[in-house]
Amino acid sequence: MTPQQLLSAFVAWTLLAAQMPAQVTVSAPAVDRPTGPVIVRPYKQAIVRPVQLKNSSRLASLIRAGKLYLTVQDAIALAIENNLDLEINRYGPLVAEWTLERRQAGGVLPGVTAGNSFVNQATSGQGVQGSQVAAGLANNNNNNGGGGGNAVIAQIGPVTQVLDTVLQNTSLYEHITTPQPNTTQSQTTALVDTHHIYNTFVQQGLLSGGYVQLAANISDLKQNAPTDILNPSVVPIVDFYLRHNLLNGFGSNVNRRQITVAEKNIGAAQLTFHSQLLNLVASVLNLYWDLVTDNDDLKARQTNLELAQKFYHDTKREIELEATAKVEIYRAEAELATRKQELAIALSAVRQQENLLKNVISRNGLEDPLIDTAEIVPLDHIVVPPQDDLPPLRELVKIALAKRPDMANANLSMEVAEISALGTANGILPTLQGIATTFNSGLAGTATPQPGGITADPYYVGGLGTAFGQVFRRNFPSQQAGFRFQGNTGNRIHQGDYGIEQLQLRQSQLVTRRTMNQLVVDISNQVIALRQARSRHSAAVNTRVLQEQLLEKEQRKFTLGGSTRNEVIAVQRSLATARSAEVAALANYSHARVALDQVVGETLEKNHVSVAAALKGGVSPATAP
Repeated sequence: MTPQQLLSAFVAWTLLAAQMPAQVTVSAPAVDRPTGPVIVRPYKQAIVRPVQLKNSSRLASLIRAGKLYLTVQDAIALAIENNLDLEINRYGPLVAEWTLERRQAGGVLPGVTAGNSFVNQATSGQGVQGSQVAAGLANNNNNNGGGGGNAVIAQIGPVTQVLDTVLQNTSLYEHITTPQPNTTQSQTTALVDTHHIYNTFVQQGLLSGGYVQLAANISDLKQNAPTDILNPSVVPIVDFYLRHNLLNGFGSNVNRRQITVAEKNIGAAQLTFHSQLLNLVASVLNLYWDLVTDNDDLKARQTNLELAQKFYHDTKREIELEATAKVEIYRAEAELATRKQELAIALSAVRQQENLLKNVISRNGLEDPLIDTAEIVPLDHIVVPPQDDLPPLRELVKIALAKRPDMANANLSMEVAEISALGTANGILPTLQGIATTFNSGLAGTATPQPGGITADPYYVGGLGTAFGQVFRRNFPSQQAGFRFQGNTGNRIHQGDYGIEQLQLRQSQLVTRRTMNQLVVDISNQVIALRQARSRHSAAVNTRVLQEQLLEKEQRKFTLGGSTRNEVIAVQRSLATARSAEVAALANYSHARVALDQVVGETLEKNHVSVAAALKGGVSPATAP
């Protein structure tokens, strides 16, 4: 090629490429989990990918010269990639997965159950106020383990403990001046405390129905009281606390029920998507085959118009040859006008059906001018097999029970209801909690000599290490144990909750049985409908063939003078009616076939659609063009 030819080819290719639509890869909705160090990661937000509002590149690739050439598999693939209803349903399993993550954390609301607290409390034996507490001269609200706000949260059935490990630290720095009306102990008119408190605890909920807590409190005190024998001083307290349900709320099955339900709801969401996909494919099939039959009807109307035009021209020529009276032209014109009107109506039906199909297989519908102006050309045609090899009704019901996602979802709903009922059954029991705690204290500080040679015991002289040594050696151990019981007279609230749920469960069982009975009826009716559609189509084909033969004979008779124009027109109308009836019968057969596959649950299998691939936003290789 010459340089000029190469340049021309390059320019032509550049212009063509500029007009080609951008390639769009369709991907399913997804959530990108946060990354980073394990300490920071739980506090970073997950990223939900933005929605996809552009059509897949498959749609543009099928448009050539302003026409959209579609096979039935292309239509199904485009609907799977671009249909917005199906795209919305893809979020269902994702929501179910994140709901499971929330349920695995336990609890009803985010927070800490019965948190420990040592803050703003005088430590017994430390400083002036501490010595007063030890002597019983002052009040200390420190319950040494397990105290917390008793928030009441309403929920049917026991509330699962917070299962995420909770780490909490509270640091308090105080500088407090307290007037001393009696200076006998403090030897000062104004007691000045420099107080540092560090409270840290770790709490872990238990699926068995309780929680454990390990708390460490460090109280560092410096005072201006000359009588304080240890000044400054430090008091560490380490507390191990256990609270566990023994009746109401006891058992991993009860406390794990919401997690189990959330796990099963993931499967339910996938089955719901499966069901929506099946319905979408069935809808696309009906829309596609309706467009095919509308085109067939348009062709039939065109053929009828051609016959009417030929009859009109023949009549006009005979009138010109004075072989026929001029009045006959009016009958021919009326017949031609009727056929033109029928053709216009059929063409409008085709365009309307195209719009319906375009809306299903694209994300932006008719907003895209390329799709709006494209004429759909169906490449497949309805084929009526010689016979429908249908298995017995019992076998079809067995197939439907195994393959229909809504039936599987109904069974899953029953399982979920039974699992949830564990909570109301356990909720009838009274509350009995066992409480146990063991805590160890230490005390150390700088000895302050007192008048008369009084000084601190050397055992307590030191710093934080000395005090923690006392704690870990358990020099000053303390233990507590007890039970808490709570019951309601009559217990009508929990009895009512249990009764209501059990009654609803029985209703659900009856509804499931009714649904199965209706399934048998639906399959039987669809089998009958398919056989009737086949019979009607066969009769319509025979009628159309007979009408064609009759018209041919009637035209011969008319040519030989043995028939009238009225008789010819009547036969032409009968043929037009027969052709329309054949097209309608073919459409009814296609609908009956699609409906039977849908009610049995074989729509996806027979059209080579993979649920897993559709959930990811694409199609299986068998569906690809």
